[in-house]
Amino acid sequence: MGRSQELSEFKRGTVIGCHLCNKSIHEICLLLNIPRSTVSGIITNWMQLGTTATQPESERGQRMLKRTGHRSR
Repeated sequence: MGRSQELSEFKRGTVIGCHLCNKSIHEICLLLNIPRSTVSGIITNWMQLGTTATQPESERGQRMLKRTGHRSR
């Protein structure tokens, strides 16, 4: 199964705004129609890193993509 679309910066900011207004994760999920795991991940990353921007893919993930590309030729 493939990865779904990335959330926009505005939508991630909306999640943080709701969190700062003392809404629960469940309430944010229902309000914005976003999965619970996504909401909790956004809040966790914001608390740890101080930003909602997406982080670059890990080096290992890039190497695995290169390997699978070579094997399928």
